[in-house]
Amino acid sequence: QVQLVESGGGSVQPGGSLRLSCAASGSIFNIYGMGWYRQAPGKQRELAAHIALAGSTNYADSVKGRFTISRDNAKNTVYLQMNSLKPEDTAVYYCNAQVQTTVLGVPYDYWGQGTQVTVSS
Repeated sequence: QVQLVESGGGSVQPGGSLRLSCAASGSIFNIYGMGWYRQAPGKQRELAAHIALAGSTNYADSVKGRFTISRDNAKNTVYLQMNSLKPEDTAVYYCNAQVQTTVLGVPYDYWGQGTQVTVSS
């Protein structure tokens, strides 16, 4: 079993910053892609940022230049640095990881429980 535990959400004023962290634990052989998705009230969950095992990244157009995703493979942890936050960034942010649990296993998607980010004056 694999668990993803997020931290770092909260409330911030427009223009402020937050840093989200997500640590994976459990039966892990390898972690491939890791990412952050978000879901605003009444909207579908969408990808905010993704980072591959080798470090290549991609971002939603709405967060490019403001958010930075990174990972520490030794700690099985992914981060999301969010700067210049806007009210439209308000959402529940979910961590995602493609985890291979055994040497011959197929990677599966795992999700964190979500952390609330609220941007408001």
